[in-house]
Amino acid sequence: MPRIAPLEPPYRDELQAHFDEVMPKGASPLVLFRTVGVSERAWRKFRAGSLLDGRLISLREREIVIDRTCALAGCEYEWGVHVTAFAKAAGLTAEEVTATCSPDGAAQTWSDAERALIAVADALHARARLTDAEFTALRARYDEAQILEIIMLCGFYRTVAYLANGLALPLEPGGARFAWLKHAINELRLGI
Repeated sequence: MPRIAPLEPPYRDELQAHFDEVMPKGASPLVLFRTVGVSERAWRKFRAGSLLDGRLISLREREIVIDRTCALAGCEYEWGVHVTAFAKAAGLTAEEVTATCSPDGAAQTWSDAERALIAVADALHARARLTDAEFTALRARYDEAQILEIIMLCGFYRTVAYLANGLALPLEPGGARFAWLKHAINELRLGI
């Protein structure tokens, strides 16, 4: 049972229009959206923080950052939503999806540029900062606007993890699960 009851239909007109923009035709709004939508102000701010327009980095790069950030935060809810909705379109293999939850990010799985993305998510999760070497690796592959986007994605999805985990949102039906990866997730949280 979530700690704040999500809205049930019918939704206010403006909120329904927003849901229609972000959800596939005919799909019910996610529990996360219906819960944040309880507060008009929270929904407006949440919606303004979205970086899913695909303008600066590829879908694949975006999903690697989001999946790793959610896995590090132990957020099965959002990790599962993104793996289910975007992994195939992003060209992520089962091995790569699993690697987003591995303690070391399974560095051998990724290209150099993708390893830089994993390193950024790991560093920001662990220290809320990047070393000069981590930033240099990122800068070698991405321009300033892309770097800002990548760092903001990590922060936004950390916020999403706080919402989903803090409010004990129920997992979406049909969403991917990392129950079989619990050991890896616990190692990530403990920094083992």
